[in-house]
Amino acid sequence: KDFIAEFSLIMKGYGQSAVYYAHAGAGELHLRPILNLKKSADVGLFRAITTDVAKLTKKYKGSFSGEHGDGIVRAEFIPLMIGQKNYELLRRIKSYFDPKGIFNPGKIVDAYPMDQSFRYEVDRKEPEVDTLMDFSDSQGILKAAEKCNGSGDCRKTDKAKGGMCPSYHATKNEKDTTRGRANTLREFLTNPNSSAKNRFDSPEIKEAFDLCLSCKACASECPSNVDVSTLKAEFLYQYQEANGYSLRGKLFAYNTKLNGLGSKVSSLTNAVYDSKFLGGLLKKTSGVAKERSLPKVYSFNFDKHLQKFDNKKVIKSKKVVLFIDEFTRYLDIEVGKDAIELMTKLGYDVSLYYAESGRTFLSKGFLKQAQKLAIKNSEQLQKFADAGLPVLGLEPSAILSFRDEYKRMTGDKEVAQKIADNSFLIEEFLAKEVSDGNLDATSFTTNAKDIKIHNHCHQKALSNQKVTFDILNLPSNYKVTIIPSGCCGMAGSFGYEEEHYETSMKIGGLKLFPAVNKSSVETIIAANGTSCRHQIFDGTKRIAKHPVSVLKEALIA
Repeated sequence: KDFIAEFSLIMKGYGQSAVYYAHAGAGELHLRPILNLKKSADVGLFRAITTDVAKLTKKYKGSFSGEHGDGIVRAEFIPLMIGQKNYELLRRIKSYFDPKGIFNPGKIVDAYPMDQSFRYEVDRKEPEVDTLMDFSDSQGILKAAEKCNGSGDCRKTDKAKGGMCPSYHATKNEKDTTRGRANTLREFLTNPNSSAKNRFDSPEIKEAFDLCLSCKACASECPSNVDVSTLKAEFLYQYQEANGYSLRGKLFAYNTKLNGLGSKVSSLTNAVYDSKFLGGLLKKTSGVAKERSLPKVYSFNFDKHLQKFDNKKVIKSKKVVLFIDEFTRYLDIEVGKDAIELMTKLGYDVSLYYAESGRTFLSKGFLKQAQKLAIKNSEQLQKFADAGLPVLGLEPSAILSFRDEYKRMTGDKEVAQKIADNSFLIEEFLAKEVSDGNLDATSFTTNAKDIKIHNHCHQKALSNQKVTFDILNLPSNYKVTIIPSGCCGMAGSFGYEEEHYETSMKIGGLKLFPAVNKSSVETIIAANGTSCRHQIFDGTKRIAKHPVSVLKEALIA
């Protein structure tokens, strides 16, 4: 009580206020000054208050460091808190192990005063950086990068829970962390010595983002929610606008158009892909790793397939729109067929919506093309939302772009949010149907099976894994477990690129491949991402199935 009383008087004397609370059961008292700092001179006020509080803390034999250590703000008060004699011992220890003072200089020992050596100058006018994507939720891309508070959570290894950052798990290099990338971008965007019109035109930024897999784990796992995937997309666009777009970049970005053309002569296309000579030549000229298998392309009439299973005698419980995305339409046709059969046999009134999500353009920084698709698709998606028709997606990276990147590219935030709220992973929809009592185990087999799930990174970041777990538990005797894996390592085009192949396979080999290899041959491996299934095959030779395919096979005929 005496401490609180004196603390309050100190704050009152400076014309400020404070709040405090007790840490239940820990015998701790936490005090938080409420400061309104607007001018350069206010930094001196902050220092004066901190000095007085440090003296007060010592008077009552308290700890000034707290749970987060001394850091830059409190390091100059260490001599006061522990005494000069003890402080000299710290300096001696430091000199023995770091005689040249190169390890984290100015921290703990011989620290800078708390109001000096800032990474930015007070009252400095920050540059205005124009972007194609909308970063207004962070007050611009610069502040989006500056969200990084340096906590270093992105430096956790693959032994820890979560998936951030997969490339750091493989390389253990600081530049391959969320922190490293955000700080590199911030440094070059704010460089006062830069005379470049395009501040993104930097080989250093390009190197920092090179191994980013755009998994989006940072968007949810970083304490500050630094979304490096979105930062990378904008950087790639700005950099390529200045330096041109590579042939390989164009091939991957326009992959849907190429797949559409290839599907018209699918037998010939797939024969070329399978050919050791022609397929090898194609990989070499396009910069694809020679070890990779190329995905087959197909042509299929989903409308006729829907008519085949659309039994008009069945009383429809709900109308839904099944989004046939660019991957399902030309590469994963079996997944689309299984989804149609599953949903119609469960009694849903299914309509099909064919569209290219723009994911390939987003991943390669072709933002103008992605924006055109987003605006075009939003017109139809808004109609579905207005009509109350939920849009269900099979490929997480495609359907979840409606909930994520579309908000930054379409211009109308209200419409974009309405579309986002009406877009669902098919697992999300079915899991909700189960919880609402509209779907139960009676439609499915009672045979016993073991299933292991690897979920797509975008699902982990923007949705949750439980929905897939829940629907695969619908058959009463299915034993389902989630593989505690991070990113599979493929990440769209990343794992195909020859210079990234080794890193890609190393990432997959950390958790995912061992988990799959340890499972019995009877165990079903479920993975809802097209890249994930391809990576699992290339890394383990096991064929993974989409969850809807697993459920379709479990239906009682």
